[in-house]
Amino acid sequence: MKWSPGERSDGRWICRTAVALIAVQLLIRSVLAFGGDFYWDDLILVGRAGTQDLLSAQYLFDDHDGHVMPGAFLLAGAITLAAPLQWFGPALSLIVLQALASAALLRALYVILGWRPALLVPLTFALFTPLTVPGFAWWAAGLNSLPMQAALAWVCADAILLVRTGNRRYLVTGVLVYFGALLFFEKSAVIPFVAFAVTALLAWVTRASVAQVWRRGLRLWVGLLAVTVAWIGVYLIVVDQKRWSLDLPMTWDLLWRSITHGIVPGLAGGPWEWQRWAPASPWATPPVTVMALGWLVLAGTLAVSLYRKERIGPVWLAAVGYAVACQVPIYLMRSSQFTALELAQTLRYLPDLVVVLALLAAVAFRAPNRESSRRLDASPARSAVVITVAVAFVASSLYSTVTFLRAWQDSPVPEYLANARAGLAAVDPLAAPLLDQEVDPMIMQRVAAPENLASHMFALLPGPGFSSATTELRVFDSTGRLRDGLVTWIRTITPGPEPGCGYLVQTDGDEVVMKLDGPLLPADWTAEINYLANSEGSLTMSLSEGPAVKVPVHPGLNRVFVRLPGAGDAIRVSANTAALAVCIASGPIGFVAPR
Repeated sequence: MKWSPGERSDGRWICRTAVALIAVQLLIRSVLAFGGDFYWDDLILVGRAGTQDLLSAQYLFDDHDGHVMPGAFLLAGAITLAAPLQWFGPALSLIVLQALASAALLRALYVILGWRPALLVPLTFALFTPLTVPGFAWWAAGLNSLPMQAALAWVCADAILLVRTGNRRYLVTGVLVYFGALLFFEKSAVIPFVAFAVTALLAWVTRASVAQVWRRGLRLWVGLLAVTVAWIGVYLIVVDQKRWSLDLPMTWDLLWRSITHGIVPGLAGGPWEWQRWAPASPWATPPVTVMALGWLVLAGTLAVSLYRKERIGPVWLAAVGYAVACQVPIYLMRSSQFTALELAQTLRYLPDLVVVLALLAAVAFRAPNRESSRRLDASPARSAVVITVAVAFVASSLYSTVTFLRAWQDSPVPEYLANARAGLAAVDPLAAPLLDQEVDPMIMQRVAAPENLASHMFALLPGPGFSSATTELRVFDSTGRLRDGLVTWIRTITPGPEPGCGYLVQTDGDEVVMKLDGPLLPADWTAEINYLANSEGSLTMSLSEGPAVKVPVHPGLNRVFVRLPGAGDAIRVSANTAALAVCIASGPIGFVAPR
């Protein structure tokens, strides 16, 4: 970057101040990142990386709750394989991605404003506002939003430079960076439209030709739109579109709640307070004070900007339009009549809005001053007011960040994972495998199946491994400790018809149906099978409605614990091995619990 003669002396301290602000932000974000741990979708990424081929289409192009994110999957998988269930790698990746996003934003602001003091205003807002904190602290969310933020700023700067200089390298880098962003987050599809809007508005406020923006950037606009169309095709193939909702009243309620409890308090460094009911993520609960302060900041900014600047009406309209457009598609996909309004208070869907607001603010600063506003020209008094407001905003934002971190750390996940790692490490790798089981619902619930299974979450950790049947029943308790287990008596296998045997299962015989003393609803059940076998072999078992499970048996009187997903009032059993005969006695079927 070069300084023009007139801005050389000022430009140096502005550049250094901007870099210092980014350094402070990264220090704060480091505390936030390393103070957190895995949460929900993070563990889904870990489980998928441990059970699938990282380069397979099935892994890279999975419909992850409406997201198509092969780049994020690949990065998360590589980090997971390097150090399974160790938080250092994910935390470091968040900091690196944040550094890229902040540097890209500084570049874009410089392209718009040069090294002017005004550059520090939108930069300070974007670096410290709490509106970006929830989308950063959660690893899975950060893998989506941070690359998009970086690309959003970079492509906008490239578009402006292409129109300004005609240099074709900005065409190439703009398209490539945009394509890279799409690999991490499909919401990056807004980037071409934001880039055109920012470039056109910059031309408008500086009284340049908006038509020339279209003509000189035509190859870039066409290239970006071509990539967008191709990616939409991929998205429609991968994602189940049945999840889209047309509940417009709920969508409006969510949008308005995000404005009143998220965006507006965030303008004043809010929300100050957060609540969390595990296993949900924290949501903003701004007090009336910061909500009123946010509206005051918004009204004051609007009034001062319109008093000071000409031609910025369209800039304000673009800001309002993007605040709506960046959220409505998400709420249409996520909402229904049963959706809690707290979804809009999690603030996860606002990081890209912060980047757009910063860029639009920079564009507004380029607008000509009104002749009647000379009282707002540079002066010691103006500098004092600006610095005071900036310090107050940063202090308020830091307080909100600290309170978020406290809420974020109120999580059972770190203890659970630490205990599970220690328990698995203490088990002899040659011991009987662990019975596969669901992890505690406070860690991950069964809506995330099969990634809520211990065999997925801990697939890459050392130990005896997991199986659907085992001779030694051990279970992870609610804190992740590995303990001896037992089967609760939800239902009982009724005594069999063969005297002295119970249920006789033979290779050449018919399938045996072992009746239960009552029906079972759909769930992952565990049966305690007490048997006497004449030789080594295997059986196939299943509930009346459920998948078949292969169960190894050994000669003599033995016991095996079998995981049987499904429902019904009986267990079907057949023998797989030649000349195998097995007598099965009555026993419990239910859930596994610690002794």
